Amino acid sequence: MKLIVGLGNPGAQYSGTRHNAGFAVVDLLARRHNISVIKRDFQAVSGDGYIESQRVILARPMTYMNLSGEAVSAIARFYKLEPADIIVVLDDIALPVGRIRLRLKGSAGGQNGLANILQHLGTQEVPRIRLGVGSAKSGDMVGHVLSRFPKDDIPLMEEAYLRAAEAVEYAVTDSFENAMNRYNVTETPAIPPSEKPPRTPTGEPSK
Repeated sequence: MKLIVGLGNPGAQYSGTRHNAGFAVVDLLARRHNISVIKRDFQAVSGDGYIESQRVILARPMTYMNLSGEAVSAIARFYKLEPADIIVVLDDIALPVGRIRLRLKGSAGGQNGLANILQHLGTQEVPRIRLGVGSAKSGDMVGHVLSRFPKDDIPLMEEAYLRAAEAVEYAVTDSFENAMNRYNVTETPAIPPSEKPPRTPTGEPSK
């Protein structure tokens, strides 16, 4: 069994905010695999089902972000799951909007929900999928993560939710390590205008 945890804050006022990116991925997985995430226990809303032949639990902690570890550790104890059996999906202000990054272990990187999970589980070796939500302006961290995405960023995030959901599917049916190799792809940086080849009058790059 694998536990897939999406981080966020409960309540309609937080729906669609940057901090709720993890919730969005769990909801997408629930739709893709017809899993009802309606069971309320362990301070979470959860549902169990299958991704192909792998049994999974999808969960959204209802403790608010900073206390996410209370729900995750309670579920893990009840089902006798090891940290390696858990995948945490969360937002990351250190990544550009729409970028995803898979990691097998490491520090929380300033994300309080993940920090609380690592504290409750007593280890940093917890697989996680980070979704970039863009950096905050100086002194406006809380306002940034609790804000909604501007219109132009919504398509980028919808694509990121899909890729994160596919990464979860690959990780639970194959391995997290192979999912890292497949989905940790660095996008090709844009070429500065000064470095682009001159164009001919027909619009084709010159030879």
